[in-house]
Formats: sequence, C-alpha cells, structure tokens
Amino acid sequence: MADEDDLEELLEELDTQGDLETAEQVLSLRIEKRRYDKPVTIIEGFDLPQSELKSAASALKSALGTGGTVDEDRIELQGDHRDRVPDLLRERGFETRE
Repeated sequence: MADEDDLEELLEELDTQGDLETAEQVLSLRIEKRRYDKPVTIIEGFDLPQSELKSAASALKSALGTGGTVDEDRIELQGDHRDRVPDLLRERGFETRE
C-alpha cells in the first residue's frame, strides 16, 4: 500500500500523467473561410483546462506570427496554417488529423 502511494506521488511530481493525457488527444485541423474570404485555421479536440489551452494558443500564435483566439475549447488562428500547425502541435506532444 505504501509503495502505491510513493508511486503516485512520483508520477505527480514528474507530471507523467499530464503528458500521457496530452499524447492521447487527437486534434482535428480544418480551414474556414470567414468575412471577405479570409481563411481561419481551426484546431479542435482539446481536453485541457482553459489556462493550458490559452497557453498553447499563445505559443502557436507566436510561432506563426499571427493573431488568433480561444473559443469554446478550440483554437482559431488567422490565416491558412495547415502546413505548419501539425508540426508545431506534435512538438507540444499532440497528435493531429486533418
């Protein structure tokens, strides 16, 4: 019993559980045309707390040099970024499908 408690404490300390949860998420990526035919890249399927989702959105926006927002558990990025977003998400531990 004490061994199980030690193991759980170690897992929490290493945050292995969080990494496993991230790796199990499969995100979908799509493009929508919005006002004036401007493309918007939409990434859906996150199962993260709002603070982590905003952090992921901020990192993506910085890496891509674009604007965007978090809306209803999805990230919306201004522009068509289908070519770069999957690689950036894989670097953060997510799996994607288009």
